[in-house]
Amino acid sequence: MPTMKAVVKTKPELGAELQDKPIPKPKSDWVVVKVRATSICGTDVHIYKWDNWASGRIGAKALPQILGHEVAGEVVEVGEHCKRIKVGDYISAETHIYDPGDLTSMLGQAHVGVHMKILGVDYDGCFAEYFALPEIICWPNDKSIPPEVATIQEPLGNATYAVLGEDADVAGKSMLITGDGPISLFAIGVARAVGVAKIIHFGKYDRNMEIGKQMGADLQVYTNKTTGKERLEFVLDHTGGNGVDIALEMVGSQDSLDDSFACVRKAGRVTAFGVASEPTMPIQYNNGIVFKGCQIHGINGRKIFDTWYRNRNLLANGRLDPTPVITDVYPLAEFATGFGKMMERPRTSAKIVLFPERSEYEAALKRRK
Repeated sequence: MPTMKAVVKTKPELGAELQDKPIPKPKSDWVVVKVRATSICGTDVHIYKWDNWASGRIGAKALPQILGHEVAGEVVEVGEHCKRIKVGDYISAETHIYDPGDLTSMLGQAHVGVHMKILGVDYDGCFAEYFALPEIICWPNDKSIPPEVATIQEPLGNATYAVLGEDADVAGKSMLITGDGPISLFAIGVARAVGVAKIIHFGKYDRNMEIGKQMGADLQVYTNKTTGKERLEFVLDHTGGNGVDIALEMVGSQDSLDDSFACVRKAGRVTAFGVASEPTMPIQYNNGIVFKGCQIHGINGRKIFDTWYRNRNLLANGRLDPTPVITDVYPLAEFATGFGKMMERPRTSAKIVLFPERSEYEAALKRRK
């Protein structure tokens, strides 16, 4: 049986292993993809570290399992019932494997279905030379988008959905974006591309704050050098005393949550994307939400496939350049170095891309010069 190299979570402890695994065969409605590029997500880091979330969500009984869910690659085989995707297609993957029978799917909200499964969490992922996925979550890429950019469309989609919300009514408005992780930085670039008039960025790591400036932040505040009161006064001073129209909470910490609800104006929108380490956190319910007439928009994934369509258009037509956020590229065999960079503090990296083939890695290096 033909084999491939893959990054496998083998034990319920820190780390993973590069192993030889059988090349997958497609189910009747699945396809097999040759991976050209794949990128490390925060979810992958949770699994790599095997923290409480990974232990509870996946469980040791599911191991061994191949990591990864952000990808760009070429379809090499299709199942007998596949109709839309063809051999040779250049695709990326929507991570959420939705159930068409879910009420949310039938109402056009497939990304939050009751029976939804997740690539790289409920099934083997894409940190490999080849991987299999359902045809329904394949997204055809514009061929002008290089693999190291095409692979980051999944997290970029989180950022795009967070910025645009449900109505995409953001042009000419002001926005606060908290945090300086990759998706916060992507959100800055998206906000700039779609016409947000004033972008205020809260973060704390020098390297990533520099990237935030490159991506288009107008104003920046270091959260580790200021108090919540000082940050609020700063926002009010730069929004005519009103607060921002939209606040993106992208961290999941108490300070970030407090900043978002304090700094948004009356009748403004708070988008909740950051995942908290604890299941509950206090909120100023009366003054922060009710009396403020505040809208709250939870983000879990991307709008399938509206967000993907917008991303592809922004990237293929040069309206958005996310490459400053891609700080590091490595061959797949050096995955441990990439995970080490993701986990180090203070941050010196943002998005990290891995390449199974040496030729793809070298081509990406040339494009970065």
